Amino acid sequence: MSTRFTGKVILITGATSGMGRATAERLAAEGAKVVLAARGKEAGDEVVAGIRDAGGEATFVRADVTVESEAAEVVRQAVSRYGRLDGAFNNVGAATAMGELTGIDAGAWQAELALNLTSVFYGLKHQIPALRASGSGGAIVNNASVAGASGQPGMAAYSAAKHGVIGLTRSAALETATAGIRVNALVTGGVDTPLTRSNLGPSPEESLRAAAAMHPVGRIAQPEEVAALAAFLLSDEASFITGAALAIDGGMTAR
Repeated sequence: MSTRFTGKVILITGATSGMGRATAERLAAEGAKVVLAARGKEAGDEVVAGIRDAGGEATFVRADVTVESEAAEVVRQAVSRYGRLDGAFNNVGAATAMGELTGIDAGAWQAELALNLTSVFYGLKHQIPALRASGSGGAIVNNASVAGASGQPGMAAYSAAKHGVIGLTRSAALETATAGIRVNALVTGGVDTPLTRSNLGPSPEESLRAAAAMHPVGRIAQPEEVAALAAFLLSDEASFITGAALAIDGGMTAR
């Protein structure tokens, strides 16, 4: 494993399972000091323990990043503990307001936007000044979705939020380019995470086959595959990539 993140401090939200956890473990293995943020302390402590047992460095901050003060506190603690911030992976998100848009009530709509879009806004708002203060540029990756690149029937609120993430990413990239800060988005297809499996319903194997069939490659991704792309975008190897929405979707958006 490379050491391309040695000396770098990376913040990850939604870090206790799935893509967030895989990315935290990948970055720590490559030398990063990782700051993990999520709502569940027990799960966070478990991930930190695993990283430390493997020889890496990690710390956990319990936070609900849909609340601005808590999103800001994660950044503050990262800088307080490690002296700087070099990157972030804004990974929190889930589809919660399902069904036809005419049946979505205002509370469910606002909660969907808070989880999938406002959390990214709060992250960027407080991460960017910390990256500027560190003085060596840096990178931010926001987790969008194929739902941010196309319409999704029955998922109007989620699709609207993820479209927003891509627009927010591009605007932030333009505002920070001269500071050497890069901001990109992942356009993820189906990923085999605990959250995905918890939403499969009474016939999980049938649901997995149906999800796989939606992808031209005939399967959904593993979290480690998404982590590999996130790590690349956070690394200096991606130094000329900013404002991009990169598909990691098994060909879904190519259709």
